[in-house]
Amino acid sequence: MPVVVDIDVMMARRKMSVGELADRIGITPTNLAVLKNGRAKAVRFTTLDALCAALECQPGDLLRWEPGTSVEGTS
Repeated sequence: MPVVVDIDVMMARRKMSVGELADRIGITPTNLAVLKNGRAKAVRFTTLDALCAALECQPGDLLRWEPGTSVEGTS
């Protein structure tokens, strides 16, 4: 997938655990792990907003696009 999730990078910079971040944004640690590991198919803007607020960052600090990899269903 061409979109790379860097939540773990920001968590490390903030010295924050998965459990602590999940509590702050109101989702389960399991669902946060799905987002963090790039296995999610989508992310709600409300969740992205909560992540940015908790980690004191911009959406671009959490998500980046890497060209050269195909997206399923496109050519």
